[in-house]
Amino acid sequence: MTASTDTTTIPAGPPLTDRRPSVSALAEPLVEALVRDAAALRLDVTRTASGARIIDAGITARGGIEAGRRIAEICLGGLGRVEVGTNARFPRWGTVLTVSTSDPVLACLGSQYAGWSLAEGDFFALGSGPGRALWAKETLFGELGYHDHHERACLVLEVDRAPPETLVARVAADCGVDPSNLTLILTPTTSLAGTAQIVARVLEVALHKTHTLHFPLEHIVDGIGSSPLPPPAPDFVAAMGRTNDATLYGGDVQLFVDGPEDDARALAEGLPSSTSRDHGRTFAEIFTAYKGDFYAMDPMLFSPARVTVTALTTGRSFTFGAFHEEILERSFA
Repeated sequence: MTASTDTTTIPAGPPLTDRRPSVSALAEPLVEALVRDAAALRLDVTRTASGARIIDAGITARGGIEAGRRIAEICLGGLGRVEVGTNARFPRWGTVLTVSTSDPVLACLGSQYAGWSLAEGDFFALGSGPGRALWAKETLFGELGYHDHHERACLVLEVDRAPPETLVARVAADCGVDPSNLTLILTPTTSLAGTAQIVARVLEVALHKTHTLHFPLEHIVDGIGSSPLPPPAPDFVAAMGRTNDATLYGGDVQLFVDGPEDDARALAEGLPSSTSRDHGRTFAEIFTAYKGDFYAMDPMLFSPARVTVTALTTGRSFTFGAFHEEILERSFA
C-alpha cells in the first residue's frame, strides 16, 4: 500500500503540458490489451449500472504476476517498462521486478503515484494511474505544470471490494469523461497482481522522496529501479508489510540527473530508507507500533534500500544505503 503525503510546496518549474504526451492516451492501448487478454490473465471484466468498466485483478478473480506487471505499466501512463526477471541479490528471493521509464517524473509522479484520495461512505481508496492527470487537482500537478486531456480514463485502486456507483460517477465527472469511458482496475494488496504492481513502484517511491527533499524535478533525466518480488500474504497487514519491505530493504534505484555534482551526491545521501528513524524493523512491526496509523510513520522511510545517483555533467556516480536480507527474510517468510 502506498499513500499520499503530498504536503510539500515546491516552486513550479516550466510548463510541461505543451511538450509532454497524454499519459491517458499512451495507456489506453495497454488497458484495451488487458481487457482483450482478460481470460488468459485470469481477470474478470464487468460493467457498472452507469457503464463504467471494472477489472477485477484479485478480488474474486485469481489474477497473477503477469497481470500485475501489465497493470504497473498502465500505472506508469504508458511511459514505462516493467520486467520480471531474476537477480542474485538475495539467494532465496531471486525474482525481481525492474522498472524503467523514458520520463521518470511524469510517469512516476504524474501517473503512477497514489495521490488521489477517493472516499464514499465507508469506502476508501487511493487512486493511481493516468486518470489522476485528467483530474489534476493535486498540488503536485501545479508544480509539474501538467494537466492531461483525453476522452477515456483509467485508475488503479488497491482495494478488496468494488467502489459504490456514486463514487464511480463522481470519478468519471472529475476526469471529464462519460462513465462508459472510465476503467477502474482493482488490485487487492493480498493478491498476486496487487503484490506485483505495488513492488513495481520502487522507482516512484524514489521520485516521491526526491520531490520531498526539494531536488529540482526538472534535473531528473532518467531512472531505473528494481525490487524483489515477495510472496503474497492472505492477511492485509502482512501483505502490505511485505510489499513495502521489498522496497525499503531490498529496493535498488539509479537516477541520472543534470546539475552540479554536489547536488547529485547530496540527493544520493538523502534518499535511502536508512535515513529514517523507523528504519530497521519490518513494515508490519512499524505499522503495529504506530497502532495502524499510516500517517504517524516517518515519511522519510518510504524510499529504496540503496540508491545510486549519476551526475551527467561529470559522469560520477554516488551510492548510499544497503540491502538488509535478514529483515526481508523475517518479513517474507
